[in-house]
Amino acid sequence: MNDEVISLKKEILNKVKDYYNLAFKIKDFEVGDTIHYAGRYFDQDELINLVDSSLEFWLTSGRYCNEFESNLANFLNLKYALLLNSGSSANLVAFSSLTSPLLKERQIKKNDEVICVAAGFPTTINPILQNHCTPVFLDVDLNTVNIKVDDLENAVSKNTKAVMIAHTLGNPFDIESIKKFCEKYNLWLIEDNCDALGSTYTLDGVEGKTGTFGDIGTSSFYPPHHITTGEGGALYTNNKQLKKIAASFRDWGRDCWCDSGKDDTCKKRFNWQLGDLPHGYDHKYIYSHIGYNLKATEMQASIGVAQLKKLDFFSNKRRENWKYLREGLDHLKDYFIFQEPSKNSNPSWFGFLITLRDNSVYLRNDFVKYLESKKIQTRMLFAGNYLQQPALTNYQDKNKPFKIIGDIKNTNKIMRDSFWIGVYPGMNNTKKDYMIDTLTKFIKK
Repeated sequence: MNDEVISLKKEILNKVKDYYNLAFKIKDFEVGDTIHYAGRYFDQDELINLVDSSLEFWLTSGRYCNEFESNLANFLNLKYALLLNSGSSANLVAFSSLTSPLLKERQIKKNDEVICVAAGFPTTINPILQNHCTPVFLDVDLNTVNIKVDDLENAVSKNTKAVMIAHTLGNPFDIESIKKFCEKYNLWLIEDNCDALGSTYTLDGVEGKTGTFGDIGTSSFYPPHHITTGEGGALYTNNKQLKKIAASFRDWGRDCWCDSGKDDTCKKRFNWQLGDLPHGYDHKYIYSHIGYNLKATEMQASIGVAQLKKLDFFSNKRRENWKYLREGLDHLKDYFIFQEPSKNSNPSWFGFLITLRDNSVYLRNDFVKYLESKKIQTRMLFAGNYLQQPALTNYQDKNKPFKIIGDIKNTNKIMRDSFWIGVYPGMNNTKKDYMIDTLTKFIKK
């Protein structure tokens, strides 16, 4: 890059700063403005990186993808991180990786069982079904809204191979109990960390970040999440073999591990003998898994590099906002059940969950419609009870689609009586006070 190009690029990036200050100036909140449940939170750094990436016009993965993966792994204190095009893809690749024949006796096969919960987002469950395995659904605790660990022993069988669960709305599940259970029965543990990036859990006196306690962790970078790349997600692990398998599933199922634009990293590109292929078939076109193309782009990664530097700030703001709402709504605890932080945890909250008590004279939708009429966005706890969603009731494999342990009554209550409001970093005290006041007025009315 010559001096003239470097100078022009610098001038363009300086103009981007000016553009940000003009185009994205945050105005003060006024009653009548919408209070979003979540949203992107950024400054000039993300725009500068995005324009910088576009000027280089390297459209697939490159230096920004490598930097993001390295920085995310360092943040989590793990060895490996892979960037993908969504958190849903990260979950799909995470589970699919455990079906690899390279895992030998620990390979998950068709009809094997996987312990999970029905109260959550579909993509923690769908990969189990998509790989022709059997989800085994447990209920959740009504206070933490995480898996009821007391039911685990009732769920295990000779066919159980894994546990795949999420940290609900950023609140860590009982990692100590789950890890002991998985170690006892030699089960894989996939931590869906999509709502919890930045949350921590203390195990054996050591505080660690959620997503790092299992065999594989996953994240989503969709705009409402803790950091964003627009669309995007990540998978991370300390297991070198799982990282290699996951990269294969992400990249068409290929056996080659060369970075985009690179050739012959293994130094034996035309000297492999795999499967029934002729000796010396180009390693760049040898496929060891039935994979996908789920890669992210440089432009997405460039945004993520800037966002990741702000993650600690984002997490602290989410904790601060959740605490503010919890204290401000404490006088309504006779009407509502509020989600409680799990023992030994420090959640980086995704949302503020509210559940109506059994004796409520109101319906959940009474509150939701009222809040929405006051321009306060609300959300359900995702699918509620996924077993009652059309995707499951219409599921084609009617012979053995899933198992249910117990009556999952809390899951049904959450589907009927729960909703949540936002705690994302864009909240300020004026917005939070308005939400508290609006809920209080409804009760008084």
